[in-house]
Amino acid sequence: MRVDSGSISDVGRKRKSNEDNYCANDEVGLYVVADGMGGHAAGEVASELVIATIEEFIKLTSSDADITWPFGIDEKLSVCGNRLKTAIRYANRKLLEKVQESAEYEGMATTVAAVLLEKNKAHIAHVGDSRVYLIRDGGIQLLTNDHSWVNEQVMSGLIDSEQARTHPLRNVVTRALGGKEGPEIDMQVLELRDGDLLLLCSDGLTSMVEDVKILEVVAAGGNKVQSVVRELVDAANRAGGEDNITTIALSFRDHQSGAAS
Repeated sequence: MRVDSGSISDVGRKRKSNEDNYCANDEVGLYVVADGMGGHAAGEVASELVIATIEEFIKLTSSDADITWPFGIDEKLSVCGNRLKTAIRYANRKLLEKVQESAEYEGMATTVAAVLLEKNKAHIAHVGDSRVYLIRDGGIQLLTNDHSWVNEQVMSGLIDSEQARTHPLRNVVTRALGGKEGPEIDMQVLELRDGDLLLLCSDGLTSMVEDVKILEVVAAGGNKVQSVVRELVDAANRAGGEDNITTIALSFRDHQSGAAS
């Protein structure tokens, strides 16, 4: 399966700094979005550290099959799934160690949404409210489940999705890296098809742009993934740009179907 990737991060219109970070490493097939939180630029430190650690571990396990697994093996996951889950747990440990260095880092944390490719499979992991979408056959599907207070209220039927979009507590996450040792990480595997597009993003996009509009932008952009991510950021900024906006688009084509443009 051939993949074309496009990626972008933007500070938005209301924030002075960008606490999002991302990785788009085509060589090892790793794509990650992290949305940091914490005062005094600690959010930026958190997301940057987590991205760097995840990428470092995935690179290391790409070249060294005999590496020691610091948390053991999850037998429910493949080797590739274990690589991704372990990388995130290792990043969380590094983040907790960083918090111990200085009082200014106390309380810093970050979300993470990650995809690791393996032939025609996408191993997907996430913690927090950064998202992964699948655009397939003209439709859009949210693959991840937000670990947030408002989403828990929606799932319980206490508020609806429209109320959730403007709720004053919509930015409160119930799960993130940096909170404790051994974070709960949601894992899944997606069998990729010719024509699929995966979209990773921070909530700076989804709080401003509804899913139907995201689908419209993707459809208009076709295989030009860098144009797609640029237009998504522009759409979020036109809607107010209240948060940092980061998005990665991955377009998949079967080798037999010809090259993507």
